[in-house]
Amino acid sequence: MAQATTKAAFRPHKLTETDKDKIQRFLFGSKEQEGFLKQLVVYALLICIGFIYLYPILYMLSSSLMNLDDLLDSSINWIPSTLNLANYAQAGKSMDFWKSLVMSIIIAGVPTILNVLSCSVVGYGLARFEFPGKKAILGVIIFSFILPSQVTMIPTYVLYNNIGILGSLKAFILPSLLAQGINAPIFILIFFQFFRQVPKVLIEAAQIDGAGYFKSFIRISLPSAAPAILTVFLFSFVWYWNESYLTQMYVSGIMTESGWTSLVIQLDKFASNYSQYAQTAQSGATSLNESISMAGTMLSILPVLIMYFVLQRYFVESIDRAGITGE
Repeated sequence: MAQATTKAAFRPHKLTETDKDKIQRFLFGSKEQEGFLKQLVVYALLICIGFIYLYPILYMLSSSLMNLDDLLDSSINWIPSTLNLANYAQAGKSMDFWKSLVMSIIIAGVPTILNVLSCSVVGYGLARFEFPGKKAILGVIIFSFILPSQVTMIPTYVLYNNIGILGSLKAFILPSLLAQGINAPIFILIFFQFFRQVPKVLIEAAQIDGAGYFKSFIRISLPSAAPAILTVFLFSFVWYWNESYLTQMYVSGIMTESGWTSLVIQLDKFASNYSQYAQTAQSGATSLNESISMAGTMLSILPVLIMYFVLQRYFVESIDRAGITGE
């Protein structure tokens, strides 16, 4: 009798249909909840992709805080023995950080704002109005985006020289005002696609209430385009910020120095600028090494990283609030 009771106690429990359904829902999910396997794959991919993007930044940050002894010590890979903030101080002085930062914000910010305004107007016109040659204009816009900038660089330089805007910020302001800034075609297409999704009944209701085309654009379409505006602003600012060659050619001036510079340009000239700073530094500067170079690189991308993290939060919120349903 005792042996039978023991065998019954250790007898394996058979899975019922309810248990199988619970296990299946846990692994593969249901309509209301995602499964464990899907979440595992998604988070694994996000971790791998995030590591690929974060690794260079973490390596630059770690290397920029090392002193010369840490660089020569093979046992130190990531964590420096001491936080050597003097690298940032020397790199910032050699780059004239604060003056270059203000100029970088102006060079990238003013054309970006004009890009957003002009491209939104062009995109709205293409999305809301039908006119002869509309498809041809869209084709030209797409082709101008595909066309490499190196093809039009010399003709653009000659044009800017003839109208007398080389060596000044007008070389960036004037094209942006006419929706011809850096990568403006893709911004026009972003606004075009977004304004097409705005229900026409909203525009028609505003027109019935007496609003014209311009007022409908300002009061109805533009406020609902917050996600597109933030996307265009972010990408345009970053592209203008990182553009060193065109900035040197059109704004800073190749033949004559205009006085305009940026952090990216200062980073391109970092070795020569640091050597001049080391010769004139009263307190004595250390010789140029990898840590100081990494500190200069971090200083050049730090404002963009801060702006990205701030705008990313507002970008997600704007998508949640833009609850416009199509027809």
